[in-house]
Amino acid sequence: MAIVLVFIQVLLLGNIHILGVASPLLYIYFVVQTPRNTPRWLILVSCFIQGLLIDIFFSTPGMAAASMTLVGFVQPRILELYLHNADDKNYCPGIQTMGTERFTAYVLFLTVIYCMAFFTLEAFSIQHWGLWFFSIIGSTFVTVFSIVILSIVFNSTGVLMSKR
Repeated sequence: MAIVLVFIQVLLLGNIHILGVASPLLYIYFVVQTPRNTPRWLILVSCFIQGLLIDIFFSTPGMAAASMTLVGFVQPRILELYLHNADDKNYCPGIQTMGTERFTAYVLFLTVIYCMAFFTLEAFSIQHWGLWFFSIIGSTFVTVFSIVILSIVFNSTGVLMSKR
């Protein structure tokens, strides 16, 4: 699934910049859908490789790899915040398992972390803090909206991307 998301990002979404600041970053969906029992080393390696592929296609030297690795590092801890104690070890996050509100909050949390890391590395200064701030807010909104809609579509059609 990670490779498919990278190609969708590269071929379809890579040149979309709403109002010059908001870009849909759909490849984050991979780490959002990572099941609870996935070994942490596998999450980190997978996120790094996916970020590295994005860096290669978009000439962003290490920014996506670093940001995805950071999100992969915090994802298991953030997922635990949105789980009930009774949830099983094979828990796969999604609208069907978490509900719309909890899933949206979970996606929002991960996306904000990714966007803050990515756009801070991209700017590498606060000289243009307005552009930095609106890039984070705009890209977070567009990405969360896209991921939630994608999850609703997959849930309503019976296709579950969280099964691996």
